[in-house]
Amino acid sequence: MNTRPAMPQNDYSALVPPELGAWSPTLSVSVVIPAHGGPHLDLTLAALAAQTYPGHLMEVLVVDDGSEPPIRLPELRPDNTRVVRPETGWGISNAVNSGAKAADGEIIQRLDADMVACREHIEAMARWHHVTDYLVTIGMKKFVEAPPLTPGEVHRAGHLGEVFDLAQAASSSTEATIAKTDGLRKSRNPYHVCTGPTIALPREIFHAVGGLDPGVTRGGDTEFAYRLAMQGVVFVPELEAQAVHLGLPAQHRDRERAVRAVEPHLAQRIPLRRDLRKDRGRRWLVPYVEIVLDIAGTAESVVRQAVSAALDGKLQDVVVTLVAPWSRLRDGRRSVLEDPSFDLRMMREIYTHDDRIRLIDEAAPTPAPTPFRYRGPVDVPLHRATLERMIETVQKDLTGVLIVDLPDGRTARLERTSALARARLLADPGDDLDDIIDTTHGVRHVPPDRYWPKPAPPQAPATTVPEPFAVAADTGERTLLGRLKSALRPN
Repeated sequence: MNTRPAMPQNDYSALVPPELGAWSPTLSVSVVIPAHGGPHLDLTLAALAAQTYPGHLMEVLVVDDGSEPPIRLPELRPDNTRVVRPETGWGISNAVNSGAKAADGEIIQRLDADMVACREHIEAMARWHHVTDYLVTIGMKKFVEAPPLTPGEVHRAGHLGEVFDLAQAASSSTEATIAKTDGLRKSRNPYHVCTGPTIALPREIFHAVGGLDPGVTRGGDTEFAYRLAMQGVVFVPELEAQAVHLGLPAQHRDRERAVRAVEPHLAQRIPLRRDLRKDRGRRWLVPYVEIVLDIAGTAESVVRQAVSAALDGKLQDVVVTLVAPWSRLRDGRRSVLEDPSFDLRMMREIYTHDDRIRLIDEAAPTPAPTPFRYRGPVDVPLHRATLERMIETVQKDLTGVLIVDLPDGRTARLERTSALARARLLADPGDDLDDIIDTTHGVRHVPPDRYWPKPAPPQAPATTVPEPFAVAADTGERTLLGRLKSALRPN
C-alpha cells in the first residue's frame, strides 16, 4: 500500500487501482447488511456467495433489526456469514453501527438487504483501499422491480443483465452528478452523492467519526458522509461496482413527505446546507463557524469586547470557544477578593451559562463537524462583516486556509475543517500543517482592508429646504401630493 499521497481537493487522479481479476487482495472486508424482515435477503446473499473477492478475506454480517420472526440464514450464502442482533436501539443506523462494532474486517462494506451486487462488486470497491487508506468508495446502483428469481439463478448469473431487465431500470440520481463532476474530481461537496449503500471505507475511519447517528431516522447516510468529509477523506465512485436495488426508493412513492422527513435532520447537522438554514434568529446543533480566542492573561474588558463582536456579526451561525486554564480553577474555600484567579473566575461566571460560548483549556485538533474555524488575536475584535467576507473568499475556490496579515505583523486565519483534517492525516511528526494544506487545498494571504473595513466617513447634514419651497409643499395643490390630498378630502 502507498503511504498517503497528498491529493488536491477530491482529485484522486494520481491513484492507480489494480486491474480487476489481475491482482492479489490482502485486506479483509466485512460486509454489513442491516435487515428488518429482509424478503430479498436470500438474493442478496446468493450474489455475495458468487463474488470474485477471496472468500477467506470476506465476512458477511446480517444485522437483524428486530425482525419478526427473527432472520434465519438461507443455505446459499458466503461461507463466513453470521447474524448480529443489536442489544439496544432500532433502525438502519443503529443496525449498521452494531454490525461495524462486531466486524473483524479492515474494510467496512455497507450493503442493503434488498440489493443484488454484481460478481466484481466487492473486489472493485476494495481495490482502491489497497492503494491508500483515507478513501470512501461509492458503488453504483439501479432500481428495478423485483422479478421472480431464485437464489440459484442469481448465483449462476455471470452479470446482472442476465437476470434483470437493466434497460427498464431507474438510475440513481447520483450517477448524473458523478458524470457531471468528472467522477467527483471537480465536485465542491462530493459527500452529497454518498447517500448510502453501497459504500466501503476503512474500519478505523468508520469508528473515528463515530459511525452513523441513530437519531437521524431519514438522511443518516448523507449526514454520516458529511462527517466523513470533515475527517479529510477522498470520495471515489467505482463504476465497475454495479448493483440493483429491488424496488423503487421511498421518494418515488411520496417525494414531498420523504423530503420533509430528511430536511430537519440535515439542517441541524450539516452547516454547509445553507439553503436549509434560512430561519432568522435560530441556533443550530452544529454551528457554521467556531471562533477560537485565546484569552489567558487577557483583561476582562478586552474579552468582553471580543466576544460581543463575535456574537454580533452579520454571520450569526457561530460558537465562541474561549481558551484558558479553566480546569485549574478550584471551588474550595478561598479568599474571594484576593484570589489570584479572580479575573478568570469572573469571566467563567459571565460566560458559563451562555450555550453559544465554550470554555476549554485547549482547542481541539479540528472543529469537526463544524466546517470552519476562525483564530485571531483577542484584542482585534471581529468587524461585523469579517467572517462573512472571509467565508465568501474561501468558498470561491475552496481554499483551505485564509490568512489575514494584520498591520502589526500578527495574523488572523480562517481554516477549512476538511483541509485541516486532511493535513493531519498526511502529516508526519514535526510537519507544518499549512505546508500540506497548501498542496491539497491552498493557503492564501490577504491584506486586512476588506475584512476589517474602515468606518465610513460621517455624512454631511441634510440641506434645509428653502422656505418658499416648504410653503409650496405645505399649502400648494400644484404638487402631486397636494392634488392627491385634495382628491381624497371629503366634500
